[in-house]
Amino acid sequence: MSGNDRGEEKGRIIGKMRFVFSLCSSPPNPNPNPNPIHSSWFPLTCNFHGLSFSNNSRTEIESSASTNICIQKIDTTLLTIAESFYEDELWAAACLRVRSFHQFRPDAFGVKDHTRYLAEREFEALKERVSGKRMGFRRVSCINATLPFSHIATLSDSHDLCSLCKFSANGEDRIVVGTLDLNQCLSLPDEIVGAKPEVIGADITRAYLSNVCVAKELHRNGLAYALLEKSKLVAYDWGITDLYVHVAVDNEPAKKLYIKSGFVYESDEPAWQARFLDRPRRLLLWSGL
Repeated sequence: MSGNDRGEEKGRIIGKMRFVFSLCSSPPNPNPNPNPIHSSWFPLTCNFHGLSFSNNSRTEIESSASTNICIQKIDTTLLTIAESFYEDELWAAACLRVRSFHQFRPDAFGVKDHTRYLAEREFEALKERVSGKRMGFRRVSCINATLPFSHIATLSDSHDLCSLCKFSANGEDRIVVGTLDLNQCLSLPDEIVGAKPEVIGADITRAYLSNVCVAKELHRNGLAYALLEKSKLVAYDWGITDLYVHVAVDNEPAKKLYIKSGFVYESDEPAWQARFLDRPRRLLLWSGL
């Protein structure tokens, strides 16, 4: 793609995102206290149910008939979506992922210890990827959506989210309410491999999204869509031309989200592979940048 073409494409992406990111505040200044993860050049689908922001800054609660979860409206002027390089924010993101991808009975024996173990394992793996130490990855970025603790604490049933996913930035307590990874690499472990671009050195211009999730209390606020659009901007700045995401074949909300964000079907996982890995069959979706 020529320089002019890429310039026009970036303009198109930014134009598409103008509304989304007009609602997102600038990221806070890094907190000097947490330990930074110095970035080098360096299972999981979104269970998201809605796609649009609300401009209503008042907290509203509506009941979802299909899930019986109280869906709460947020003040999007307080929202920040940015790359994370600090350990306390990465820990908060790891806790949100465990909370989103694993369901345990609260009264089950040892559930707190097991949840802590899963969070520590994800945290260490995330630090390794972001710092450029994981083999097979050229570069990895953890992109988080965050809101002030003072705002989330006003929502109903927010104690668990606030206690698990809190971090501090520039003297302010914030909550990670959405997260994903952007991975610059040829392939992800145990996943379908993208076919584009069909050139030598595809690991430079190919990337995958993974670990996409939003706090279940805050679905239907457009957070997942905003995370995807932010990831496209970061990927474009890296020189990525082909962006991929995997999604379970039976996850209709996630498929609708990715299609709305511009992803299209490329291939699907063989049934035998899904059975071998003991998981739902995956689809591979592609978006050109």
